[in-house]
Amino acid sequence: MGRYNEYKDRVLRMSQKLSEHGYFGTRSGSAGNVSVIVEDEEAIVVTPTRLPYDVMTADDICVVDFDLKRIEGELKPSIEAPMHVVVYKTRPDVSAVIHTHQRGASALSLICEQIPPLFDEVTLAIGNIVDVIPYALSGTRELHDMVGTKLGNRCHCYIMQNHGALCVGPDLDQTFTFVELLEKISTVYVNALATGKPITVLPEPIAAQLFAAVIARQDRDIARKRSQSKATATGG
Repeated sequence: MGRYNEYKDRVLRMSQKLSEHGYFGTRSGSAGNVSVIVEDEEAIVVTPTRLPYDVMTADDICVVDFDLKRIEGELKPSIEAPMHVVVYKTRPDVSAVIHTHQRGASALSLICEQIPPLFDEVTLAIGNIVDVIPYALSGTRELHDMVGTKLGNRCHCYIMQNHGALCVGPDLDQTFTFVELLEKISTVYVNALATGKPITVLPEPIAAQLFAAVIARQDRDIARKRSQSKATATGG
């Protein structure tokens, strides 16, 4: 069994799950993209470009290094692969990235509306503010740079102006949960805004306390990954 086969299988299963649930905008297209980082290696396993998920196989999944040089796979990686690399370079707590075209977040992307802390369980999961990444054309250096400027808020979800959403997390399963939570709060927030009435948000001290727990969890993930890398390097 190849070194990357398990990673490829995980990326394929998650991509098809997202597609089947409509998080890529359609159930028969190739929009959106998914990746994971390879443990103890500056490389990512990422979906290919322009291949429908319903015909994709594990052999179609791409493996590239942080310079986007091919390690495995015959197809071209997603044009957003550089964006995924930016995430991994900037956020050491992150081991999985999912870019979607989900409906609720896409609606907010058209009005450039960030999402404030609305529910305690969601804030505890994804962070304090779901920020908006300014628009740039898909696959361009400008877009990747824009993404890099927003990652410092340490949230797990972002809205991409006139584009869709970006969710990042410690593994694919948890990141899928973030995708679901983002869709929940996006849809609820759009409906609440449509009433024209004032929006109530979590009290600031509560939101700050919940966000501190998110940061603490991320710091534990970073420490765990560094400890594992050190043990691998020393043969422990």
